[in-house]
Amino acid sequence: MTDFKPTMTDFTGLRALVTGGASGIGRATALLLAERGAEVAVLDLAVDTVDKPLHGLVADLRDDASVRAAVARAAELLGGLDVLVNNAGIGAVGTVETNPDEEWHRVLDVNVLGLVRASRAALPHLRHSVRSRPGQSAAIVNTCSIAASAGLPQRALYSASKGAVLSLTLAMAADHVREGIRVNCVNPGTADTPWVGRLLDAAEDPAAERAALCARQPMGRLVSAEEVAAAIVYLASPAAGAVTGTALAVDGGMQGLRLRPTES
Repeated sequence: MTDFKPTMTDFTGLRALVTGGASGIGRATALLLAERGAEVAVLDLAVDTVDKPLHGLVADLRDDASVRAAVARAAELLGGLDVLVNNAGIGAVGTVETNPDEEWHRVLDVNVLGLVRASRAALPHLRHSVRSRPGQSAAIVNTCSIAASAGLPQRALYSASKGAVLSLTLAMAADHVREGIRVNCVNPGTADTPWVGRLLDAAEDPAAERAALCARQPMGRLVSAEEVAAAIVYLASPAAGAVTGTALAVDGGMQGLRLRPTES
């Protein structure tokens, strides 16, 4: 039995790496980790918006050498790694007919293989973390999506990529649980992020599209980046020391609730 009591400084002494950490959910996660006491590095294609106390490192998740170099540099800057947040990802709109092969390759390369590359590079550092902190675990948290398990229109490619992330999370959890490395994921609903903002801007009627996205979540609103970040940080924290192989939905009830239609 653990006597751990979560506090606002429960990450003091821990080192975390967040991919896709320059904006949206990744940035909110990195800032919350830092607020809770962690030393945090973020990887992204551009890091001009990354300010102290965060360390910004440029990396292209489609390039294994770039990922390995950036993860090694992060571990050097932080003095090791205890937490990896695989948050980086890109979206896609369309059906199996409308997304060309090139787009399938691009999205799967970032959303699935990018996660693989970052995890592969971080695992030696996470193993060292476990060895150097007896009785403590290291953690990987993947940003998945409710699209992994709920059929959504015009999201065939995106859903396929996130379905792979969900399966990878479970397989990785099984592979590494006996090494003391916990692996979990969060499944956000539609979140108010820059990508969703660009999607709305491209719609014929942005206000109507936003209303439709809000309406499909039972709480009637988009999920905030900060709400998703709070779930990621919980799964990464010592408070979740007995949690592995879990997908935590942050979706406004989208997956589990079936409400009666409202009366007009």
